[in-house]
Amino acid sequence: MTPPNIILSFLFCYLLLIAKPPLTGAAGGRWQVLQNNIGITAMHMQLLNDDRVVIFDRTDFGKSNLSLPNGECRSDPNDTVLKVDCTAHSAEYDVVTNTFRALFVQTDVWCSSGAVMPDGRLIQTGGFNDGERRVRIFKPCATCDWQEVPNGLAARRWYATNHILPDGRQIIIGGRKQFNYEYYPKSSGTTGTFNFPFLAQTNDAGIENNLYPFVFLNVDGNLFVFANNRAILFDYKNNKIVKTYPQIPGGDPRCYPSTGSAVLLPLKNLQSQFVEAEVLVCGGAPKGSYAQVLKKNFVGALDTCARIKITDSNPQWVMETMPLARVMGDMTLLPNGNVLIINGAASGTAGWESGRNPVLNPVIYRPDNKLGSRFETQNPTTIPRMYHSTAILLRDGRVLVGGSNPHIGYSFTNVLFPTELRLEAFSPAYLDAQVANLRPKIVTPASQTQINYGQSLFVRFTVTGTLAPNLVSVTMVAPPLTTHSFSMNQRLLVLGAGKVTSLGKSTYQVQITTPGSGILAPSGFYLLFVVHQDIPSEGIWVQIK
Repeated sequence: MTPPNIILSFLFCYLLLIAKPPLTGAAGGRWQVLQNNIGITAMHMQLLNDDRVVIFDRTDFGKSNLSLPNGECRSDPNDTVLKVDCTAHSAEYDVVTNTFRALFVQTDVWCSSGAVMPDGRLIQTGGFNDGERRVRIFKPCATCDWQEVPNGLAARRWYATNHILPDGRQIIIGGRKQFNYEYYPKSSGTTGTFNFPFLAQTNDAGIENNLYPFVFLNVDGNLFVFANNRAILFDYKNNKIVKTYPQIPGGDPRCYPSTGSAVLLPLKNLQSQFVEAEVLVCGGAPKGSYAQVLKKNFVGALDTCARIKITDSNPQWVMETMPLARVMGDMTLLPNGNVLIINGAASGTAGWESGRNPVLNPVIYRPDNKLGSRFETQNPTTIPRMYHSTAILLRDGRVLVGGSNPHIGYSFTNVLFPTELRLEAFSPAYLDAQVANLRPKIVTPASQTQINYGQSLFVRFTVTGTLAPNLVSVTMVAPPLTTHSFSMNQRLLVLGAGKVTSLGKSTYQVQITTPGSGILAPSGFYLLFVVHQDIPSEGIWVQIK
């Protein structure tokens, strides 16, 4: 007969297991430091269609570790730290050559926002101090630099969110003490701001918890806007709420400074009459955490994700538990449709010196797996990525990781988490050498090809190993501007795959149909991948018009 104490011990362990999923054994992934010092901290990052990444932090950090070229200096009588500064606060990283160069930004880009226009130009908006109403334009080219438009915005934009619209304009939503939105570029009738009471309603007094709202273009042309702990479907053209979604169970905040993250999950079955859209929100900080941080009490981060079909007639949040609690994490869509959850801390909130216990292990979320078996913990980095960290997908399938500066200036010594100037890459397991023979390589179309809406397109590719024709798909990814744990304009479309035809010599062809409208895929540059058995090819650039 089994002794009672052994039975009790067994029951106790069993209850622990069902109360929270066990920490998944590290499944893989590799880390590589690319640059030990790029001179600035990667607070904001955007990949452009020339395979270069534009990076910027803030002008009022003081002197950076990257000098402006040719003895150039920035003179700004409004700067709160240095009136004359001969160092850079923006840089361009060349992915192909693993090199970087200094860029010149005149006014303060701290905690700003932006998106890439249909022609490939990065439009960056707002910031702090004399930068709060600026529009800055960066055109992709080897020698280009920032151009600034004074008073290009109708209101101050600090901690705002931008999204590309089907007509090619950007909508700029919110920001500190801005319960409104505006458009860029301006046109007749849209030169000012438009009132948005939802942002005032989601504002926690003295804390906010609704900055950098999570915004996604829904498949019906309206905007899904999430702030604090709840969301609406918003008809921006008529300034009207179409649908109010339930509050996330538990009611904990997910937006800055209780910073979680969110993605629009891959859009599929694009040719069907009804396209489903789902949003996943992960991490954040429990209610009251920000007030506790001010007392030097760092509350444990949230370990939950909430998923909702935003196109359902009666949508409800479905809660899931991550293997690791996380605040200030980034969520990056991988070419195969999985989500990489990376960076951040296990306690505290966003803000100066406000996070503790870095989370070094990324987690992959597999949205098509059954509930309860979607998370897979990856191998850890050795570099804490706390407040002001970023992560973006590159064309070769790696994820570029940078940033981390929880200090009011550049601080390298005698602090818990020094200002981080290193760039590193995380390579998911699909880049492992042992699966190289299953990795597709796109032959045609060529990179930089222009495609049309609703176009039938043949994609030719090679696979040197044995092809599984029923496990081939084609995806299209919009590279986002990433800052403060949110990737603005991030979007992945599964173009599906018709019959795969063998052309001989390990070469194959698949026919796809491009998205049917700018509502599904706003005009602009996307990365197109062939995916075989969850293993993506290197991407090619396509421009849809």
